[in-house]
Amino acid sequence: MAYTIAIAGKGGTGKTTLTGLLIRYLAAKGKVPILAVDADANANLNEVLGVEVEKTLGELRESIRGGEYAKKDPIPDTMTKQDYLAMNFQDAITEEDAYDLLVMGRTQGEGCYCFVNGLLKAHLQRFSNNYKYVVVDNEAGMEHISRGVLPGIDLILIVSDCSRRGVQAAARIKELVGELDMRVADGVKLIINKAPRGELNEGITEEIEKHDFDLAGVVPADELVYEYDSNGTPTSRLPESSPARAAMMEIYERIIK
Repeated sequence: MAYTIAIAGKGGTGKTTLTGLLIRYLAAKGKVPILAVDADANANLNEVLGVEVEKTLGELRESIRGGEYAKKDPIPDTMTKQDYLAMNFQDAITEEDAYDLLVMGRTQGEGCYCFVNGLLKAHLQRFSNNYKYVVVDNEAGMEHISRGVLPGIDLILIVSDCSRRGVQAAARIKELVGELDMRVADGVKLIINKAPRGELNEGITEEIEKHDFDLAGVVPADELVYEYDSNGTPTSRLPESSPARAAMMEIYERIIK
C-alpha cells in the first residue's frame, strides 16, 4: 500500500504551498510515483504545481445531474451513471513525470459528494498499490478523510500560521482526528508557517505545549513566496535560496519515511 500523508489547516496558512513543496521533495528523493489529491473545495494545488487541469471529480458529478456539464458530455443512453463515472475517472487525473494529480473540485448547487466519494474510494483501493506515496491537500474540515475515502493514513500534517488563534484552530483539527478515532500510523504533527525570522515567541510556544502538539518544525516568513504568488509563478518551484523552501526540505528530511 502507498504511504499516505494528509495535510490540513485553515485557509491562508500556506498549506497548499507546503503540499507542493512536499511533492517536490518526494520527487527529488526518487520516492515515486506519487498520487497528489487536491481535496480542498477551493482547489489550487494545480496552480502551486504549475499544472493545467482539464476535468475535476466535481465536474464529473455534475455531468450526471444535468445542467451545463451534462450538455457538454452527455451520458450515452446505453450506459449507467456508475459505468459512465468509472470510464471517465481517468480523465480527471493529470499525469506528470513524477506524480499524478487528482482534483476533487467544487460541485454546483446542493447535494453531497457521496457518489463521487464512493467512486474515488473504490479506485484508490484498486490502484493505490501503483503509487509509493499518496499526498492529500485537505480542507480544514477533513471531510474526505473522515468519511473513510482513503484506504489508510500514515501521517497527518497540520499547518498553522504563527498566531495563537492559528494554533487554536489547528488544535480543533487535531481534536477532530481524535474524535474520529483515526488510526494514524505515524501520528499528527504541527508545522508553524510564516514565522517572523523563523522564531516562535513565548506565547505561541505556550499555546503549542498547551495542546500537546508534536511540533515538526517552523517555517520562516518568506518574501519570495509572496513574489512568486503575486507573479503567478508556481510556489512549488521556489529556488534553493528561499528560506521557506530550505526550512521545509529540512523538515521533510526528518519526518518523511
